[in-house]
Amino acid sequence: MHRVCRIPRHARVIPKCIRRAWPVGLVLLSACAAPEVPTGINDPYEEANRRRHEANKRLDAASGPGGGFYAEVPAPARQGITNFANNIRLPSMVVQNALQLDVEGFAQNGWRFVINTTVGIGGLFDPAGALGLYEDPSGFSETLYVWGVGEGAYLELPVLGPSTQRDAVGGVVDLVANPYFYVTGTAGTVVGLLALAGDRLNDRVRYSNTIESLLYDSVDSYAQSRLVYLQSRRRELARGKGGEDGFLADPYADPYADPYADPASADPGQATQPATEEPLADAYADPYADPYADPYADPYADPYAE
Repeated sequence: MHRVCRIPRHARVIPKCIRRAWPVGLVLLSACAAPEVPTGINDPYEEANRRRHEANKRLDAASGPGGGFYAEVPAPARQGITNFANNIRLPSMVVQNALQLDVEGFAQNGWRFVINTTVGIGGLFDPAGALGLYEDPSGFSETLYVWGVGEGAYLELPVLGPSTQRDAVGGVVDLVANPYFYVTGTAGTVVGLLALAGDRLNDRVRYSNTIESLLYDSVDSYAQSRLVYLQSRRRELARGKGGEDGFLADPYADPYADPYADPASADPGQATQPATEEPLADAYADPYADPYADPYADPYADPYAE
């Protein structure tokens, strides 16, 4: 008897807020060229988005500062989980590379998956990266962009946070159509989903200072999060693969940093160190004092004495 391929249980449940994004999929082939990157903000669901944003903030606050309990997990263990999660995503990326006719990305991600799955013990380690074979990030959202589908309305997804209709559709397709989940069965699906969740928590730990400043120090955290997300995402797509800086060229770049900052103005290796500047003058110093006078001289001495 032939084995019947069943759809994983996680593929059968789609939240209401994501179902709103599915109409975008009906116009997949509406154009052949990628659309111009928009500059405005399309947020017709702002009221509902703000409610979800506040719920997300409460959930984040409840988890504790700096990523909560996950920050206590040893860094090597967190890195291993992230490596495994990244490896899980590669089969889906290879499929998207093929749909985009991206031969270079197809080969790069394919070889990376083979090396890390075998030599890297299922993806827990990253020997491919040590060989200079880095991930070429892609997804169904990028495929939609290449096919000419617009980004649609802005969405704030429960738990996941900022997104757009196009990115929401892309995220769902990347998850439910990933070959990994169909090959590994129920046990592999559970392990994979836990690893993906752990990777999200690791991002929260890694960028904790920036995220907390954005969420809790902003006058309007919803508007600020929306602006940062849209600017960053549009910049990624506008650059495109093989562009000047490459599509998401730096996998360790801060996703919450200023997307329009000049990367040539600072050394990436010294990004966390302030520029060397002349020391500031003493605000209480005498503005008429001789800057070349002996600082150890007697201030009460007669300046005209022999």
